[in-house]
Amino acid sequence: MNVQTEIPVVDLAAVKARQQATWSSGDYAIVGTTLQIVGETLCEAVDLRSNQMVLDVAAGNGNATLAAARRFADVVSTDYVAALLERGRERAAAEHLAVTFQEADAEKLPFADASFDVVLSTFGVMFTADQQQAANELRRVCRIGGKIGLASWTPEGFIGQLFKTIGKYVPPAPGVKSPALWGTEAHLGALFGPPTTVDAKRRHFNFRYRSREHFLEIFRTYYGPVLKAFGSIDPVKQQLLATDMLGLMDQFNVAKDGTLVIPSEYLEAVITRRG
Repeated sequence: MNVQTEIPVVDLAAVKARQQATWSSGDYAIVGTTLQIVGETLCEAVDLRSNQMVLDVAAGNGNATLAAARRFADVVSTDYVAALLERGRERAAAEHLAVTFQEADAEKLPFADASFDVVLSTFGVMFTADQQQAANELRRVCRIGGKIGLASWTPEGFIGQLFKTIGKYVPPAPGVKSPALWGTEAHLGALFGPPTTVDAKRRHFNFRYRSREHFLEIFRTYYGPVLKAFGSIDPVKQQLLATDMLGLMDQFNVAKDGTLVIPSEYLEAVITRRG
């Protein structure tokens, strides 16, 4: 007897609504600001030039945005969380950087085809509900010969494993693809396909906190996915999740002086649009 496996129908609109609520909760900027070096490194990876038009997609509080603006490029910074764009706007104003901030959905970018020389996203577009549609949009707004620069957490790295740990308590919706797939060369190749070319390198960002308890406090209070996870489970499971997170930190922590230093692997990808 043949048994057919029913493929779950994913309500992407509902998934997106939940994701937007998640990233609107807490204050991602508290965590995001610590990741600034990734935006700087990504701009170097794409060999960004001062005469280029640059789009930062799912920009959060603007790490790649600021890095590009510091290199005198013409930058448009977008996100679907208005409060995060405001934090980016504050940072740009403090540095007297000229940046255009615009609320926009990564899966439906309000720009004409081939509008930008460089399209960037650091730990942003990887969290979109419809991954293929998001990739299509990044490619569409990038000119032929232009570059798409992405920084995405890998499945094996600390943040990838953190999301796996959270998934034990708050399982993702059936059929929804893991954001960490963006941190694999094979998945990016499938998403963008020919005639693009993908040049990818595995890098590490070092989370540096006072202690593992300090990290847990910051992420539980300000990082939307962790905040929402704790808020959706009962007190007993909250304690179990906290214990699991502390144990995960112990596995990755390389500091021996009581502080926390966790190298978290991410994939730095430069995708060139050939046609």
